Amino acid sequence: MLAVLALVSVLVVVSGSSVCPCERPELCQPIGAERELEVFVFDVGGKQWKSYNWTVVTTVAAFGKFDAELMCYAHSKGARLVLKGDVPISSIVDRANRTAWITKQVNLAKSQFMDGINIDVEQAVDEGSPEYFALTDLVRETTEAFHREIPGSQVSFDVAWSPNCIDKRCYDYISIAKYSDLLFVMSYDEQSQIPGDCIAMANAPLNQTLKAYDDYLALNIDPKKIVMGVPWYGYDYPCVNLSQEGICYIPKVPFRGAPCSDAAGKQKPYRWIMKQLGSSSGRKWDDEQKAPYFYYKDQAGQTHQLWYDDPQSICAKANYVTSKGLRGIGMWNGNILDYSDDPVAQQQTTQMWNALFGC
Repeated sequence: MLAVLALVSVLVVVSGSSVCPCERPELCQPIGAERELEVFVFDVGGKQWKSYNWTVVTTVAAFGKFDAELMCYAHSKGARLVLKGDVPISSIVDRANRTAWITKQVNLAKSQFMDGINIDVEQAVDEGSPEYFALTDLVRETTEAFHREIPGSQVSFDVAWSPNCIDKRCYDYISIAKYSDLLFVMSYDEQSQIPGDCIAMANAPLNQTLKAYDDYLALNIDPKKIVMGVPWYGYDYPCVNLSQEGICYIPKVPFRGAPCSDAAGKQKPYRWIMKQLGSSSGRKWDDEQKAPYFYYKDQAGQTHQLWYDDPQSICAKANYVTSKGLRGIGMWNGNILDYSDDPVAQQQTTQMWNALFGC
């Protein structure tokens, strides 16, 4: 009987009454150690995480259903597992609502032995509006609460690829960077607002991407708070018309004030792209946008142009992380490579992970 009581007392840890689901109870303790380079992975569910390169992963943002096995494994590798934090910005103008939301997130993180939260709102906000100030307050208060309740925890905030009111997200980026631990810059979906001709373009053209980081740094945001996000997916565009020069004109799909957008295409994971490449025009390279693309015809005979990122295009972006001393790099998302036993797929997957460290 005494032995049973002793076991129970070991399993019940400081996170309240939750019982540690790990084989080793110490794996339920929060991760507080920092590594030199942050490698931030978004996980959307499933078991692909078992094949991640855990020698480099530092943080996993759980955007799928909570997986206790993932938590235990991440902790065994010294990596954090953090919550997804999403809330209607209009609701948090009221301080009581804000406090209630933060309390709920902290309690959830503690009950699941997690290490922080990734705030991902991506909603339109007007500069100087009540929502503008409330969002900054949310970040400050969330960070204070997590740091107080879970020592060593991490609060990150997802920002658009540029600080210049992209998609009408006119946030107080300077203050949000100050109050959070990390800014995850989502350097993808950069064609969400196409102001000119409706044509297919790269998801994250190199010069445009890096200029946006220069803009963030020009705000005097500490580079050690910035994590570069890169896409492990591409956009498949049906061409309404294909010019002799190879320009793919796409359907007009407006978005937040712009007449055209990447919503005219469909997101495709890297594993699908690599399979489709075999029955296409073959990989082509746009030297202006520094991105690969190819053409293929669907079963109805319509031509598609597919833009994506691969090790060559990602490598050039990763070099910037090193040269500017940014906090790290990450991707949306970790699940969409091919983690099968196929030798070709294994090589492609290894090359994508390696590209995160530049060339």
